[in-house]
Amino acid sequence: MRQHRFHGRVESGGRQCAWPGCGEAGEFRAPGGRPSGFDGPGDYRWFCLDHVRAFNSGYDYFEGMDTEEILRAQSPLHGWETQTRAFRPDGGVDGVPRWADFADPLEAIQARARAHVNRRRAEMKPEAARFSPDERRALEYLGLGVDIDRKTLRMRYSRLLRQYHPDHNGGDHSHAAKLQGVVEAYGVLKKAAAFA
Repeated sequence: MRQHRFHGRVESGGRQCAWPGCGEAGEFRAPGGRPSGFDGPGDYRWFCLDHVRAFNSGYDYFEGMDTEEILRAQSPLHGWETQTRAFRPDGGVDGVPRWADFADPLEAIQARARAHVNRRRAEMKPEAARFSPDERRALEYLGLGVDIDRKTLRMRYSRLLRQYHPDHNGGDHSHAAKLQGVVEAYGVLKKAAAFA
């Protein structure tokens, strides 16, 4: 079946228009009825161009729904509250694997991920590997390198506190955001495993 790309016409292959009394070829697909509780598109109807236009002008997606169903269908989370068929415990029909039954006894997937992490760590300089990415960002914010010790960290923190805190810089409150950043960066670094 060859599908025309831009306007939705599909060669009928002998299908007739579903409009009562029309003998034209049914080349345009339109939604059919939705069985209650069914989460798919349902059956399709095929119309000629004139009748698909007539159908579309009067189509109401929400027809037959009560207020609660309409609100649920309009929610941005609609459809996300249920599991995908492949991940449901009853998945596995029609050739779809049951992911709930998946096992990795040789740890092929986990080993590949672990090898990737180890390779990334090996590419880093040994000093940089001491710190996590968040800790490295905190070091950069404080203007420190990865080769520091706890004493250097405390001295840098004290100096920046004196520079940005209004009690020490003559009451200048314009550095409040920088002061907050320094305090947060020090909070991250003082718990770093590299200083344990």
